[in-house]
This record gives sequence, C-alpha cells and structure tokens, in this order.
Amino acid sequence: MNFIEANGVSLRYAVEGSGKPIVLIHEMGGTIESWGLLAPLLAAKRRVVRYDTRGAGFSEKISGALSIDTMTGDLIALLDGLGITGKVALAGTAVGGAIALHTAARFPDRVAAAIVSSPAISIPPEAREATRGRIDAMVRDGMRSAIEATAANSYPPELRTDVARFDAFKARWLANDPESYAAIYRMLVDMDLAPELSSIACPVLAIGGEFDRGRPPSRVEPIAKAVPGAIFKVLPVGHYAGLQKPELMASEIGAFLDGVGA
Repeated sequence: MNFIEANGVSLRYAVEGSGKPIVLIHEMGGTIESWGLLAPLLAAKRRVVRYDTRGAGFSEKISGALSIDTMTGDLIALLDGLGITGKVALAGTAVGGAIALHTAARFPDRVAAAIVSSPAISIPPEAREATRGRIDAMVRDGMRSAIEATAANSYPPELRTDVARFDAFKARWLANDPESYAAIYRMLVDMDLAPELSSIACPVLAIGGEFDRGRPPSRVEPIAKAVPGAIFKVLPVGHYAGLQKPELMASEIGAFLDGVGA
C-alpha cells in the first residue's frame, strides 16, 4: 500500500497488474480491503488501482461538509498523480458507484466505461429526515450502534456462508471514523445525480443485488434506464458485491469491459 497527496488530501492507494487501467471505488464505510478478493482476479489482465476515499480507511479524515465534486476531484487528482492521463474504466459500489457516474458525466475524456453495483445517487426525499436522524445517532452512539441494521440490509444471512469473511467485514466496518462516515452520508442525503445521468456517454453496466435489501434492484433499474445504452443486470449478491461474490463480479466486469473494448 502507498500514500499520495492529491486534491489537498492524503489518500492510501494500491496498484497491481498491468494492461488497461481500472479503478475500484469502494462503498461508504468501505476501504481498499473491500476489493481485496476481487482485485487480484482483475489484475491478471488489467492494471488495477484501488484507494481509500477521503474519510475512509487510512486516508485523511473529513472535517466539515463534503460534496460529490470533491470526491470526483480526489479521483482525478489521484490518477494525475499516478501518471494515468488516458481513459480508465471505473467500478464502484454504492457511493463508489455515484463517484464513478459523476466522474463519467463531468470528465468524459477520462472514463472509458463504468460498472456500478447498487449505485447510491440519492436518498428519496421522504426518507431524508429519518436518514439524518440515523446519522446523528451514529455519531452520538458510535458505529457499533448501527452494525446490526446495516448488516441485515446489506450482508444478509443468505450470504454469510463464509463466516470468517463476514466477521472480518464486520470488524473492519466497526473501525470507521463516525464523523467521516457521517460527512459522506450527509453528502449522499443532500445530492441527487439523476439529472446528469442522461449526459453520460461511456458504456455503463449497472448491477442490482438480489440480496441487497437497502438498495434493491428496483432502485438500480431506473438508474440504468436513465443512462443512454446502459446494461442492467441482477446478480445473486448483496450490497458488498465485490466482497461477497468476487469471482462472479470479476467475470461480469471482465466480460463487460472486453465487450466494449475498455
């Protein structure tokens, strides 16, 4: 693992493999380790970049408000710092998917294709106040107060057949900095990327998780329909698709990128 200062923030990152580049962008509450099982599979054929987003893992923590433009700026600055100036494929989960889609909309000359699983581009207006209440409770009472509900929605019992993998996920999730997690969550509550989806010109694969109860396929399909030419698939995964079914996700990502020449 390495560190770089980019866009005014310290980011932890890793690069492995060679070939066409793909950047893996983890979910809210995730880290580089969210892709620890998937990255080596993709690296057999591609140059894989993964990083802890601002506020996550070992990257610099967040003080104050955050915007999706800042998160996208971090990604572009990271690529520039690594000397990757051509187009890259992006694969992101949840808020990582939002970063991927927003980058594709804002920087079309930098994105060859995007794969997004359970993309979190907004919170329904009727759920925003309740969500803000959950965020405040998490900051007040700590991450442990929210783990059971989070796991039930995103990593349900059907996907916990590998007990050690689930236990490692849970322990890592509990180590999140509550203030930084809250800043990213508030960013999500305050944003809506729907108006820009129609401007995305690169190939997009949108994946809905059959076992994702927090952001089910019914919320992903409208996103796919709003992006011109996007492909929508439902796979037997939960919210943390790259961790829960890495072999399946590697196969789907590889096949899609090969098909679009990215």
